[in-house]
Amino acid sequence: MLRGILTIGGWTMGSRVLGFLRDMLMAALVGAGPLGDAFVVANRLPNMFRSLFGEGAFNAAFVPEFSAILTARGADAARRFAEQTFGVMTFWLVALTLLAEVLMPQIMGLLLIGAAHDTAHLRLVVDLARITFPYMPLICLTALLSGVLNGLDKFAAAAAAPVVYNLTSMAFMVGLTGLVPTTGHALAWGVSASGVFQLALVMWATWQAGMALHLVKPQLSPEIRTLLRRMAPGLLAAGVTQLNLSLDVVIAGFLPAGTQSALYYANRLNQLPLGIIGVAVGTAMLPSLSRQVASGMVEESRTTLNRAVEYALVLTLPAALALGAVPLPIMSVLFERGAFDHHAAIVSSQTLMAYALGLPAFVLIKVLVPGLFARGDTTTPMRWGLASVALNIGLNILFMHPFQHRGPALAASCAAWFNVAALAVVLYRRGYFVPDAGLLRRVPRMALAAAAMVAALIGLQKLAYDGSVGVMRYLGLLVIVVGGGLAYGLAGEMFGAFRLRELAGRLRRRRAAS
Repeated sequence: MLRGILTIGGWTMGSRVLGFLRDMLMAALVGAGPLGDAFVVANRLPNMFRSLFGEGAFNAAFVPEFSAILTARGADAARRFAEQTFGVMTFWLVALTLLAEVLMPQIMGLLLIGAAHDTAHLRLVVDLARITFPYMPLICLTALLSGVLNGLDKFAAAAAAPVVYNLTSMAFMVGLTGLVPTTGHALAWGVSASGVFQLALVMWATWQAGMALHLVKPQLSPEIRTLLRRMAPGLLAAGVTQLNLSLDVVIAGFLPAGTQSALYYANRLNQLPLGIIGVAVGTAMLPSLSRQVASGMVEESRTTLNRAVEYALVLTLPAALALGAVPLPIMSVLFERGAFDHHAAIVSSQTLMAYALGLPAFVLIKVLVPGLFARGDTTTPMRWGLASVALNIGLNILFMHPFQHRGPALAASCAAWFNVAALAVVLYRRGYFVPDAGLLRRVPRMALAAAAMVAALIGLQKLAYDGSVGVMRYLGLLVIVVGGGLAYGLAGEMFGAFRLRELAGRLRRRRAAS
């Protein structure tokens, strides 16, 4: 599992770095105004499906069933199941895309109900959304093939696909601007084109793995019916974070112009540790956990979940506290240039602080939900996910006016913590997750190490960062980041939160065994 986490996390890190370059370019060319808001809203719908399928319900339902068939009946049976799934998904995804293209004015009208009076802005959003929405079927089919690769314990190509997304988006933003009405249109075309390239990448990887799929006539076989039954509640359970973030789009429509963009840029930073840690741990853990559950290995499955929580927290706690402690230098250095002014950096940094409060919860949801999915239970996470959505709606309404642009992010963070608490209680009561001595010993020590890091960050910010424009601003942030990382590493070793030699030894043993 550790090797899979590092493989996925490493590629995700590369993707996120390129994503920041993409966002920096987008901030400079588009800014945090009406055009930026329009693209963010238009891109939210296909990206919600990407998160639901690529990081949530589909893999949660498909990977355990594919792994079970592969183990019990062999590669040919697993391939037939994957091809049947490919046929069914292709049919209904294409149908859904055609329907959405026709009804896009009504769909975007609902998302932008708070700004329905601005007909010119709504027309722009509809135009951009119609360009980006074909990305949805392409990326969902990419998720299917990624699930096949994950079930074979091959994680690299699927994890590398987002790198293609960022490279394509930047190329289209630079190359197509001037040939289409706005830079937002260039970005939108880049989104859909990247879906074609990502699908091609994972198709090649499945062929290389000896599991090439062919498009077959869609039919509801018993295996497909089981898959759909597990997916239905899982669409809400695993994607509850994305549903909550999508509700933020609706609420932000009632707030001043630029709020959508502030939420977008803040959430992009929040997504860095969420993608690298949460998605990596959850994706790598699910195949192993599914095999352990199917084999009746109770203690081993508990240990797997304990170590997954530990791996997630050891990096998530410092990331959350760092984003909350020094948000303005981060937002300013990354995005403040061109159309993205200092006021936009301040607004986005305040939003980032609110998201950072919930970052550990966002990650832990990705870790805890597979503990139920591996046992075929998608209903329980769905119920608590719906409860957290309801809580998010209520808190959004409550926070909207007193906290303004910070309200949607703060509401999402609170709802995420509620969801984590509920999932942890359910897993504990059923005996699926019993915190072991190692986890109970290390978590408080992680908190102490992270607190030492925060003290170092605040001190370094006062010494090395004055907010001035120019190269000193970049050097100041570099000093803060490197100093904070060293402080956390040293404090973690001193307090016994982790042992770097032990971690390296585990990785070497995994490589030797593979």
